[in-house]
Amino acid sequence: MVIVELHARAVELAAREVDGVRPDQLDLPTPCVGWTLRRLLEHCVGQHRGFAAAARGAGPDLALFADAPFGDDPAGAFRRTALELTGAFRETAAAARPLWLPEVRDGGPFPFAQAVGFHLLDTLVHGWDVAVSLGSPDGLVAAVDGDDELAAALLTVAAAVPSTPEARAPGRAFGPGAEPADGDGRFARALALLGRDPAWKP
Repeated sequence: MVIVELHARAVELAAREVDGVRPDQLDLPTPCVGWTLRRLLEHCVGQHRGFAAAARGAGPDLALFADAPFGDDPAGAFRRTALELTGAFRETAAAARPLWLPEVRDGGPFPFAQAVGFHLLDTLVHGWDVAVSLGSPDGLVAAVDGDDELAAALLTVAAAVPSTPEARAPGRAFGPGAEPADGDGRFARALALLGRDPAWKP
């Protein structure tokens, strides 16, 4: 299934950003208000585990998506759990089993391809969060913008995220959307749609 392979490409791009995180950088601020880089990565690792469990048939158990501490090895934890997740998605692709995602709207179940798209978006946006927190987002942005299929998938999912005040309230995953600037690339346009400032700096 195409979306599964696009997701795997997104995960690898994000993992390359996480590979560059040093233990002494884990207290850096991120675009996620109030979250340090450590908290952001603990969230990502927890999401890997939760989506993998959902792909393997787990019900709507919010505890499966809990943030996961990783000590001083963020890259190792990110890659190990990402490998588990991509494997679970590939195993489930043929059956296209719907996934329960208790953190999303009513929890589902969501069609398999849609659920994978949710995590593709989360992966690339949080990969950007990591990169921009480290002061070097240009490589990731260029890689996504240079991959027509991946950039199109990201924009499609970003455009489908509800933009109601309730969905974009404080504490939600995404803030109020903004109009992309003229000349912005596709990654920057997706970030703006999701309430991220493509020009954010620590």
